Amino acid sequence: MSSARRLPLRSLAVAGALGTSVLLLTACTNADTTRSSVAEAAQTESPSASATDSQSASPSDSSGSPSASMNEDKTERKDLVSATKVTWDKAADTAVKEVPEGKLVDLELKRTDADASASPSGSATGSASPSTPNPAPSQGAPEWEAKVAQSDGTLHRIDIDAVTGKVFRSQVDPDQKADDKTQVSEWLDQAKQTPEQAVKAATDKAKGTVTHVELGDNDDQKAVWGVDVVDKENWNKTTVDVDAANGKVLSQEVDKD
Repeated sequence: MSSARRLPLRSLAVAGALGTSVLLLTACTNADTTRSSVAEAAQTESPSASATDSQSASPSDSSGSPSASMNEDKTERKDLVSATKVTWDKAADTAVKEVPEGKLVDLELKRTDADASASPSGSATGSASPSTPNPAPSQGAPEWEAKVAQSDGTLHRIDIDAVTGKVFRSQVDPDQKADDKTQVSEWLDQAKQTPEQAVKAATDKAKGTVTHVELGDNDDQKAVWGVDVVDKENWNKTTVDVDAANGKVLSQEVDKD
């Protein structure tokens, strides 16, 4: 993050000293008195200028390394990944078992939101209440949010405690439209590569902890697995796009922010 540049205040202090000296020389007729007044003025202004130099240099020196190496996003990744005990593949297995003949299309590590622990009284759209087989983790705790699709494209949302590995919420997506189901079904038809194969291809290119796996498409309308991998040495996140048909890595982008 760049900081605003400021003109050093020393030039203003020196100008003030010079101005004071000229006025004293003009106003006073006694040379000794004049020299004494100029000396006093110099002594008065000099420490102030030095102190200003020290204060203005300090923030720019101290703003460099800590904030640049560990910004807010990196700190969040570190805290979230460090608190997680369940790996992506175990969470994926758990999610798929919740939907007979279902296939994983999305799995993301995130923090549990406030409504997860609220009493299940139906969704905001008025659909049926989600199944809550286990207590939800506390707000802000890590969870795996999974989306598992049936063959016709119907999506089920499965929330898994990322510490215990237990499912705490399961529900058919209440907002999915017919066109959305068709799109998901088409992606599944194109996807010859499993999530496991896509992750293997991604982590061969970027070492680290998998935090997101998602099936979608690219600009060419080809089905693509997007895989996020977090490097635990510097907490950068690399997003790797893998061709869902043949398993080739199409692109990778490192997020250092």
